Amino acid sequence: MNKYKNHLSGVIAFAILSSITSCNSNFLDEDLITQESTQSFETSEGLDKMSIGIYQNLEYHFAYTWAYTMQQYGTDEFSVGNDASEAAYNNYSSQLNSATTYKAGGEGIPHLWDNMYSGIATANTMIKNVPLYYDNTSSTYNNRLGEGHFFRGFNYFRLVSQYGGVPLITEPVVGAQTEFSRSTAEEVYAVIIDDLKKAYDNLPEKAERTGSATKAVAAHFLAKASLFRASEINDDWNSAYKNQDLQNVITYGEYVIGKNPLCNDFVELWDYKGANGANEYVSEVVFAAQFSDDATTYGRYGNQIHLYYPSIYQNLAGCKRDISGDREFSRMRTTNYSLDIFDRVNDSRFWKSFITTYRCNNPSGAPVWGDYAPEGKTAEDFKFEGGEIAIKYIVNSAGDTRYTNENINYQAPHTFVRYFSGETSTCLDDRGNFGSYSNKARFVALSKFRDGSRNSVASAFGQRDGILARSAEDYLMVAEAYGRMGQYDKALPYINAIRRRAGYYDGEDREKHVDGGQSYKTNSTIGIAGDGGSGLKNGFAIYCETNTYYESNNISETLTDDTKDRLVFGSVNEIFNSEYEFYTELGANSNDEKFMTFILNERSRELMGELMRWTDLSRTKQLEKRWKTFNDGSLQPEAAFDASKHYLRPIPQSFLDAITKDGKSLTPNQKQEMQNPNY
Repeated sequence: MNKYKNHLSGVIAFAILSSITSCNSNFLDEDLITQESTQSFETSEGLDKMSIGIYQNLEYHFAYTWAYTMQQYGTDEFSVGNDASEAAYNNYSSQLNSATTYKAGGEGIPHLWDNMYSGIATANTMIKNVPLYYDNTSSTYNNRLGEGHFFRGFNYFRLVSQYGGVPLITEPVVGAQTEFSRSTAEEVYAVIIDDLKKAYDNLPEKAERTGSATKAVAAHFLAKASLFRASEINDDWNSAYKNQDLQNVITYGEYVIGKNPLCNDFVELWDYKGANGANEYVSEVVFAAQFSDDATTYGRYGNQIHLYYPSIYQNLAGCKRDISGDREFSRMRTTNYSLDIFDRVNDSRFWKSFITTYRCNNPSGAPVWGDYAPEGKTAEDFKFEGGEIAIKYIVNSAGDTRYTNENINYQAPHTFVRYFSGETSTCLDDRGNFGSYSNKARFVALSKFRDGSRNSVASAFGQRDGILARSAEDYLMVAEAYGRMGQYDKALPYINAIRRRAGYYDGEDREKHVDGGQSYKTNSTIGIAGDGGSGLKNGFAIYCETNTYYESNNISETLTDDTKDRLVFGSVNEIFNSEYEFYTELGANSNDEKFMTFILNERSRELMGELMRWTDLSRTKQLEKRWKTFNDGSLQPEAAFDASKHYLRPIPQSFLDAITKDGKSLTPNQKQEMQNPNY
């Protein structure tokens, strides 16, 4: 198993040294295995080492708080959870500015910028040196050149999708350089598309090493960058490129689809049983940042995404934090949109993406019945025992008359109900006893990133690979491209392929839950009977293998029928009349508006929480309306979305303060000219 160790680290952007051997203390803070000189990168062996090292730049996208602050806050899918220190990203308040940093590691405004340019610096050296110094008869010559172009294109794509036009550096920088000018978004996209095409032409069809880039990887991001360039945020300049870009989405997206078949069952993507296991080799995953259970590869952070999505369970009687349930940093609180966008009876993706039950793992601390003891129980009897369900979330709909704030006390588990009897449907306001903006600990949590394979409950070092691309997105990108061309009938088969996979198969157990918390069972570092830092006692774990499908949907009989045909559309008109799309709330009236609304909703159903939502809503100029309609951050006094500025991030102040013009620091007016509008 070749999991990458970073033998090299890139320079910090715009303080670029003549050697790329310095350690970027803002990123991985790893000790160098060997101290490389610039001369070593003038040999095939040195460039091979550089090729290995550059992949660790991918870990950045899963390593710390920037991963979700830059991609999930301020959208329709998630709002602020139990820690409001980063609320500016969600509320678009004045605190979201060019210097925004809330924690020691810093969030995304300067950090994304610095680390993408670090990767670009390394890629530039590869692109320049491979033709000059690499053995051009070697079977890996094209691989090295393709990797250089891929990483430069990939990193610039990450930058332009957040900041708009950025400085273009396409040659290795020798010595300290401080004079830079911004290129336009059009110019940056030209470099990105060209780089990714060259990567596609040079990279192999089969990965050279586990996790290394292939032709399909380049094709995926070439399709994606083409779709972004053709999107609404670029409409003031992209008309000359649109037709070809949309055709590129189809051409390259179909290539990926042909090379990376969908998993048969959506749950296969999240059925993680341990580091480097079968789940990390499923055919659908096109590209992933490589993490592992080898502590020497953890870097400064490891994969920390498992920390940020859980709701809090440890302060409920009978429950304690354990390794199977993750450390609940509880940053990303699910919105009503994320629950209502699904057909929760027929679409298995909801129940395979979210957690609705937790077991008792602290039986001595379980609650007693008190005044609510049922027949056969006393007031002093425990409500539940070790291993029984201790917490359940009822994801019901308005009109359900079964629950009230009083009668839920007669439930044995801690019960959190979305709608009490008599409450009306809402996109923003509080209902039931789920969490609210003032009490944000209780919500239906995303389960996709749980990781019970860590070596202790306190460990932040997640070991799961971080998925950067999977072919399901290519189906949706091709469908979107056809839809943008008005060819809805051609889009339909790609949409239906994703939706058919989402349905339940005949005989499937709809009450079964699977996520990566289960990997505690085979975690040899913690032991089950003891604690070993895992928080597990006597074999009891928070992790639960059931869900609340039947109770949430108020279904009394066991269902075993196939629902796949119920999810596919027989015609485009069925899409335009779908009941789950919020067309009215989002003001979608024309077929074009409805199709784009549907595609963004389908992307949520398929890709919920997978660290791409902000850029999806930004590129389509749907961010403001969806934030105001579905995110309760919009209700806060400091909320202040400004469409003239918030579709882009501010250029980092640290960059503006460091650069010069004619040997002098920029004046305030010159800095403002370099800055994005209205920051």
